[in-house]
Amino acid sequence: MAKHWLWGGIGLLLLYTVVPWVLTRIFGIGVYRKGHTGKKIALTFDDGPDPVYTPRLLDLLKEKGIQATFFVLGEKAEKYPGLIERMHKEGHQIGIHNYRHLSNWLLTPRSVWKRQVEKSAQIVQDITGIRPEYYRPPWGILNLFDLWLLKRYRIVLWSLMLGDWRSRIGPERLAYRLIRRVRDGDIILLHDSGETFGADLDAPEQTIRALEIALDEWKARGLECIRISEMERRSREYVHSLRFTKRMLLAVWMRWEHLFERLFHIEPIDRSNPLLKLRIRKFRGSRPIVLPDGEVIRHGDLVAELHFDNELLLHIGSNSNSSVHLAIQIIRRAETLMPQMGQMIHRDPKYREVKGLYGISILHRGVKQLGFTVIGMPKSLFSFVTRYYLRWLMYVIHPLGRERLKLKPDEMVPKIIAMSRKELVSRYCGI
Repeated sequence: MAKHWLWGGIGLLLLYTVVPWVLTRIFGIGVYRKGHTGKKIALTFDDGPDPVYTPRLLDLLKEKGIQATFFVLGEKAEKYPGLIERMHKEGHQIGIHNYRHLSNWLLTPRSVWKRQVEKSAQIVQDITGIRPEYYRPPWGILNLFDLWLLKRYRIVLWSLMLGDWRSRIGPERLAYRLIRRVRDGDIILLHDSGETFGADLDAPEQTIRALEIALDEWKARGLECIRISEMERRSREYVHSLRFTKRMLLAVWMRWEHLFERLFHIEPIDRSNPLLKLRIRKFRGSRPIVLPDGEVIRHGDLVAELHFDNELLLHIGSNSNSSVHLAIQIIRRAETLMPQMGQMIHRDPKYREVKGLYGISILHRGVKQLGFTVIGMPKSLFSFVTRYYLRWLMYVIHPLGRERLKLKPDEMVPKIIAMSRKELVSRYCGI
């Protein structure tokens, strides 16, 4: 009997903690963690307000003309109402991060609702006159009942976390991560206080210094920082512009894309421009690929297999007003990546045995000017399945969608694109 009680208790504990973690953190169910917006990102700051670092952060954001979202602790908001009032007056969004920085796994549902979230919301409302609409639980941890009890609030997590709560990372390294890893639609998790468990007291110092560098770089790249509410509004407009069936397929497809990349270790050449990705694999083609420079890629040879970042293609397509505009954007982005790819293939030891680049794409117009050879695919079950998968992909990302497929179906055929290692290195590295 005791054993049954033990296992029953463990089961309830897992249901209360692990199940909501899987639903929200892995599948994104019931939470908002990334936008569908071109050239827009959201800066979010947790654990404040802090009397030392928050004013300095607000000064920087004001200087750069940037609006952010602050997920504040009710206890600190109560202690420093002037900082909350300043956030509000300067156009920043204020969300809730519990009254105290306590894990929802260690609290009862009623305690989370009444003593943490509602109490904090009332404190902010008393100061600003506006009740917060957004909530981020400490450490991003929700219990089983939060998704039902907190329906009045939009639960926000993040898509990019950089470990800024530890001072040992240093401002230069943190700035490098902010610049290199950020992508369109990212919700970036940062902190304006180091007083919480596991954080370093002086960590916000490096966050501010890193942002001084990153904000200018983002501006040069055309990235705009917006509030969570604005990002969600823009994302909603985009999603509602898609038909229901297309939205459902898109959601499933995006989940599969992320899982596929993890399973097969597909890595971007440049995280700040992740259009092209690579993985090393053996060539499994039924016939050799003969390239103009005399290189022959045979069955079993190692190749660097090219992949597009389909999520980025989706963003590019949604912000393109024509097929020409889409093609130009893709070619321009690819051009900037080719020298980096050449250096990677030439210098990285893991690519030493790779004979060349290999990929299959329906977006092969213009790739010859980059040095690729375009080859028709032999008829097979694989080519048949690939054709219909890539046609569906074109339907999703292309600005004309289904109309484009109807207009020129003969052009919507997947083809092999390939380039030898020596051609890549010679053309882009001068070796």
